Amino acid sequence: MTDRPYPPAFEPALRELLGPEGVRGAEQIALLDAGVASGNLGAGLFARPGTVPEVAATLQLAARHGVGVVPQGGRTGLAGAALAGPGELILSLDRLNRIESIDADSRVAVVQAGVSLEALDRAVAAYGLSAGIDLGARGSATVGGMVASNAGGIDAFRYGTMRERVLGLEAALPSGAVLDMLARVRKDNSGLALRQLFIGSEGTLGVVTRIAIQLVRALPPRHAALAITADATRAVRVMRAIENQPGLSLAAAEVMSGNHVALTAASLGIRLPVDVAAGNLATIFSVSATGPSAAPDLLSDALTAALEADLMIDCLCPKNAAEERDLWRIREDWAVDRQRPGGLWFDVSVPIGGLGSYLVAVQQRVRALDPALDVFVVGHLADGNLHVTVNSDVPLTTRYEEIAPLIYEGLKESGGSFSAEHGIGLEKRRSLEKWAGPVQIDLMRSIKAVFDPRGIMNPGKVLFVPT
Repeated sequence: MTDRPYPPAFEPALRELLGPEGVRGAEQIALLDAGVASGNLGAGLFARPGTVPEVAATLQLAARHGVGVVPQGGRTGLAGAALAGPGELILSLDRLNRIESIDADSRVAVVQAGVSLEALDRAVAAYGLSAGIDLGARGSATVGGMVASNAGGIDAFRYGTMRERVLGLEAALPSGAVLDMLARVRKDNSGLALRQLFIGSEGTLGVVTRIAIQLVRALPPRHAALAITADATRAVRVMRAIENQPGLSLAAAEVMSGNHVALTAASLGIRLPVDVAAGNLATIFSVSATGPSAAPDLLSDALTAALEADLMIDCLCPKNAAEERDLWRIREDWAVDRQRPGGLWFDVSVPIGGLGSYLVAVQQRVRALDPALDVFVVGHLADGNLHVTVNSDVPLTTRYEEIAPLIYEGLKESGGSFSAEHGIGLEKRRSLEKWAGPVQIDLMRSIKAVFDPRGIMNPGKVLFVPT
């Protein structure tokens, strides 16, 4: 890493502001867990404000000295929004980790930005409630980071993304001001909904410090099964049959390509009692009962009917909790990245009715380009969100511009998106420029300039800065 000096007076002023517990230097930073990318800890200074006024004062100090600020939560983001470089200041929300209130009657929790999703769900479970959102990184992902990235996840088809979960929020600005939009009601028409600008802004406008989350009633115990289909079109029809089964509520529908199942199961040492061909799809359907009948029996009935209707090739109904956990381990692990590093990762959403034709077309386009390329897929079937990875025996990092158009072709015309739930960060800036067009990009830059006139907030992320 090439050192880039900080302005001479900046570090002493930062240490005076935050105290000995509030600032870490390069040696201490090197001991931290970088999360999903080692570049997340590439800066030489790491700030840990312990209060909202300290967050605001830190931003104001950085703006005064022209130091770029990279806000960080659990460092689980996959688009590079948390990457930090020499001369920048990492601003961690790890000390703002209190659940301030839980109103069970209103079903609202007010939390500080550094609270993890898992901690929030544990706390509200005592009231029979849930945050209404779930992610594989639930143990480390923070609520503030999820707001900044507009996280989606497994429950989004039922309860929406973070944009729908957030009733209100508070944010610190580079000016040193704190914007209080911490409403706790669903209906709030008090002028422009400025809070919505911060949801999905990836730390480019300011720092989200406190959030009011709309909670939901926790579902009864869930039960899962694995359905194997020839294609996504049939998987969707199986899903609709389960949804139409009286007495059942669909809790999750997580789809995986057959090659993902085979590679990941082998990597984890899991032996499935069913065969999943590379070209097939396997979907975990998780359900809860809404009446007196047992969910496993009702799910089995729905799957039997799907088999008889030739919608499925086979299915697996776990015999115990351990077998069910194995299914989720296969879904949430990403062994292909370990065994074949250097692949290209995409996060798209497709209208559900077009999932089947989209996946077939992607496979055909990629194979036509290079038969040595493999396409792996996992995703959220019920909202059309697919995580597509293109891999080979050799790294493909230099071939992004060649391969990305094959994944994105037809998405916009069909009403889909090239960025479903993981944001833009650094990785998708060029794609955003092409996708959004000049009018949207100019408006985004104008909004950025209003909130962050000196350009210190997460510099270089989401938008290219005109030179």
